[in-house]
Amino acid sequence: MAKKIILNNDISNDSIQTGDTAYYVGSVSNNPSGFKIIDQQEVPKPIGVITSVGNNFIIIDIPVCAANKPSADDFIMFQKDRTVNNVSLLGYYAEIKLVNNSTEKAELFALSSEITASSK
Repeated sequence: MAKKIILNNDISNDSIQTGDTAYYVGSVSNNPSGFKIIDQQEVPKPIGVITSVGNNFIIIDIPVCAANKPSADDFIMFQKDRTVNNVSLLGYYAEIKLVNNSTEKAELFALSSEITASSK
């Protein structure tokens, strides 16, 4: 069963895509500053797999038996599918090219990577 979740604001995260899993946590709204506070002790609850993403909505494939349904004030987040979006580099070497298009002086303080040999 697909469920469309319409958000109050546009989605500003370009990395969200179909196949990601959506989660939610409840928010506490009785904060004097007016900002919603997320309960850091609460464990994120899975909603389902994202099947479509729009400017201000996501469509999620929710299992029929799923009891986890976010309310209007809950915080929604997503997790990438690790089988598709593996972040480690494979192989014995890597080649990168860094380009600075600015006319101002720029300084690179650190560059790091996680590399795993793929044929051992």
